[in-house]
Amino acid sequence: MTSTAFEEIPIIDLSNATSKDPALRRSLAGDIRNACVTVGFFYVKNHGIPEEVINKAVSASERFFSLPIEAKMKLDIHASPNFKGYTALLGENVNLNNKGDLHEAFDVGWETEEGPTRSDGAMVGRNVWPDNLPGFREDVLAYYDAAVRLGLLLFPLFALALDLPEDFFTDKVTKQAAIVRLLHYPPQPMQPMEGVEGIGAHTDYECFTVLWQQDDTPALQVMNTDGKWIDATPIPGTLVLNLGDQLARWTNDVFKSTVHRAINRTGKRRYSIPLFFGTDYNVVLEPLPGCVSPDNPAKYEVVTAGEYVKSRLEATYAHSRM
Repeated sequence: MTSTAFEEIPIIDLSNATSKDPALRRSLAGDIRNACVTVGFFYVKNHGIPEEVINKAVSASERFFSLPIEAKMKLDIHASPNFKGYTALLGENVNLNNKGDLHEAFDVGWETEEGPTRSDGAMVGRNVWPDNLPGFREDVLAYYDAAVRLGLLLFPLFALALDLPEDFFTDKVTKQAAIVRLLHYPPQPMQPMEGVEGIGAHTDYECFTVLWQQDDTPALQVMNTDGKWIDATPIPGTLVLNLGDQLARWTNDVFKSTVHRAINRTGKRRYSIPLFFGTDYNVVLEPLPGCVSPDNPAKYEVVTAGEYVKSRLEATYAHSRM
């Protein structure tokens, strides 16, 4: 029997995302639907985030992770009531069968120039920032804002891909439930470490993730339906987009939230920057129109987006919380 499992990750050009021609937008949405149904991952080119904004965010990440551990631990995420700040090596464990993830991270959420003004969920609230890193906050927030704009551009396309009105998601993403994460993966030994990977096999929690990854440091792998790991090799000029659990639950698994991991065997440091874009925390994740049928009955308990993400984050950090 011939396998239908994917062997490669498609590349989608977003040039027509804002076209005035509805036929072009619908054609693009068709490409996105095919990727969401069969893979759950795709590259995007012509994504609109300026290279200068990316480079400054990457430089900010490199400067932060070069700080002494004592300086970084002053921003320990375990001291944060809202999952913001620094995660040390092995401080996170997304695959509960593992011992920990071999990366450092720094998490930032939405805020204005005047600081955060929201209090509508467990993950919102004040960011924490390092001292004595000039321009760090500004450069990280500039990337955050650009990636959020890209995320908001994608929601009408996801709506079309689900045969819904283009503005279906507009009133459900009003409060930018998005977290940007700076990631540093030190080189892993060529001999595998038992129970330790750069980041273990997992699915993401939100609607989708927009990922920048280094062109010369491959590590990301995606599992197909045959259980085979497919390399998501970096392609210059592109970002990687993958669906998360919120959209999978919303679509009753019509759209796939695909298992993935990262293992850095390059012998070099690896940096990446994902932005996890979720719906507003008070949105109820119940099956969307057309995603439930006698052949595909509802699979998930109905919860709010905030409840779901909070529960996943608490499980992820439980092993290292003192």
